[in-house]
Amino acid sequence: MLSRACRRLSSSAAAAQQMHKVTMIPGDGIGPEISAAVKQIFRAAEVPVEWEDVDVMPTFDEFGRSTIPQRAKDSINENKIALKGPLGTPIGKGHPSLNLTLRKTFDLFANVRPCRSVKGYKTPYDDVDTVIIRENTEGEYCGVEHEVIPGVVQSIKLITRDASMRVANFAFEFAKNNKRSKVTAVHKANIMKMSDGLFLECCKEVAERYPDIEFEHQLLDKTCLMITEDPHQFDVMVMPNLYGDILSDLSAGLIGGLGLTPSGNIGATGIAMFEAVHGTAPDIAGQDKANPTALVLSSVMMLRHMHMHEHADVIERAILDTIAASKETRTGDLGGTASCSGFTKAVCDRIHQ
Repeated sequence: MLSRACRRLSSSAAAAQQMHKVTMIPGDGIGPEISAAVKQIFRAAEVPVEWEDVDVMPTFDEFGRSTIPQRAKDSINENKIALKGPLGTPIGKGHPSLNLTLRKTFDLFANVRPCRSVKGYKTPYDDVDTVIIRENTEGEYCGVEHEVIPGVVQSIKLITRDASMRVANFAFEFAKNNKRSKVTAVHKANIMKMSDGLFLECCKEVAERYPDIEFEHQLLDKTCLMITEDPHQFDVMVMPNLYGDILSDLSAGLIGGLGLTPSGNIGATGIAMFEAVHGTAPDIAGQDKANPTALVLSSVMMLRHMHMHEHADVIERAILDTIAASKETRTGDLGGTASCSGFTKAVCDRIHQ
């Protein structure tokens, strides 16, 4: 599924067979269950990874600001690679989003979300194969908002040239390295002429350095319409933060939902964090009903980022064959009858074949 989309996320060198320490953030709700499934599958595939579990429950620094625990920071900074289960995000008042905090803490500026049809799981769209690259640190998600007067709240959208240039550069380099033919910049520069206008200007500037890659730009609303009409007209898409959040979830719906969609976050300092982007599903937590596919496929992205391609291929093939096999080996969200543990065992059995 991901071999073409994410064969190469970075150029960092890594030995294929030596033991690698990876930070694991199990997450909330169903997070611990699907994280355990990944560990079981890695053992079955004899992947040379040593997991270091950490908790990212927020603490407060000396200035009263919410932050993640020092042990978690040290682990991620040292290991450079992390796999993260879903984290609960409070709605309304409360501590800031932990996902946003992690991205800011480690400057994870580019979110990479491949959406590719899953063999054996039929949806209204066949052969979908897109990659959404989302600027991950600013835009409407910069977290700058305040109450002007009672009943009037102002939220600041922040777009900078530096952040726009680096995510545009990343998108075109990704397209080049993965033999992709087109990059589409998605924006609303017709309305937000200065902020989205700056983002678009940066994408155009970078595009001039890649004459072999087709470049187009398109309004967000039109993109949402066209991708549901015919997703095959898109290849790599790059966009500001909020638009990426919306469009990546919409695209996931074309291939069967967030439970089948992997994700990776790439940082400027060599840190990479891979994650399941679906929710914590507290209604089924602890009931052995969760689908671990998204986190497993995110771990496949992680292995390819670490240049452990053979292990990645084995796990990917096993999980996709398990989904394609029958309803008895699929979890309930995919119309099947398997439990989380039953699905995981089926994947492990295929690895051992």
